[in-house]
Amino acid sequence: MTDNHHALETVKQYYGKTLKTNVDLKTNACCTLDAMPAHLKPILSQIHPEVLEKFYGCGSPIPAVLEGKTVLDLGCGTGRDTFLLSKLVGPEGKVIGVDMTTEQLAVAKKHINYHAQTFDYCKSNVEFLNGYIEDLEGLGIKTGSIDVVVSNCVINLSPEKRKVFSEIFRVLKSGGELYFADIFSDRRIPQHLAKDPTLVGECLGGALYTEDFRRLMMDVGCLDHRVVTQRKLTIENPELEHQLGAISFYSVTVRAFKLKLEDRCEDYGQVAYYLGTIPQCPQAFPLDDHHLFEKGRPVLVCSNTAAMLTQTRYAPHFRVEGDLSTHYGLFDCGPKGSVGSIEPPSNQGCC
Repeated sequence: MTDNHHALETVKQYYGKTLKTNVDLKTNACCTLDAMPAHLKPILSQIHPEVLEKFYGCGSPIPAVLEGKTVLDLGCGTGRDTFLLSKLVGPEGKVIGVDMTTEQLAVAKKHINYHAQTFDYCKSNVEFLNGYIEDLEGLGIKTGSIDVVVSNCVINLSPEKRKVFSEIFRVLKSGGELYFADIFSDRRIPQHLAKDPTLVGECLGGALYTEDFRRLMMDVGCLDHRVVTQRKLTIENPELEHQLGAISFYSVTVRAFKLKLEDRCEDYGQVAYYLGTIPQCPQAFPLDDHHLFEKGRPVLVCSNTAAMLTQTRYAPHFRVEGDLSTHYGLFDCGPKGSVGSIEPPSNQGCC
């Protein structure tokens, strides 16, 4: 048995056999209390109780403007986010949930018809696939077939993260979006901790080190990803806190687009206006943790941000003035910094 296969079997055992409900978790890492957006709460109240009690996510990684879209939920588990998305994409959209844990998928599949009836759909728009997020091609998910990929505290569990991100950007359409929440660390996890079954299962052993994540994203062709929200975690388990020592962990929501972008923010004098037409964001749209677009207010943007607003499904909701004919040098953006940092690093590449 290879190390990667053993790691996957460890995760299967933890989420399929060890954990019965989310109260069995030993830390709050896999199930943090990030606020559920107000527009999702009425839908959440319609989700079957058995689905909710086996939810192990670390955020609410569900972006806006999903109606009619095809969404892929990686590591869907019992399907909480998948069923939320089912309502948001509407009867003309489609949601595909992928998970390797048979026990979790059995719960999800059991409640497909329940949610279709609850949402008043003639037929379900949800499909669950049993397989690995490292091999979406093996599940028959075609290149350029997905509008949005979401994942909720799952990628950290993969022993082959590069394969996961490579597959994500393969299946996304041009202009498609990756929007995911996960656990990040401020340093590389020592091997003896990275292989500890409990720490792995609790989403800590496989946490993505921030700088390795940055390098990985560039390696798969994503030169500019954005942090949407981040919050430092408290483990709240004295034994595991002692074991982990000085490592800091963060629950982070990240968005990235399948676009041809530059590795630095460049200034072409472009100005963006939000039209206020996204229903759940009538007054302002937060692209990331340092771009809040108020309705009607002009905002200077770099060429990467302009592309994110005009070459994606968000295009109908923005007006961007200016083109790439005149270059003014690097864009002075004043970022908050990368994942887990307090001050912006001096070599920060993008906004």
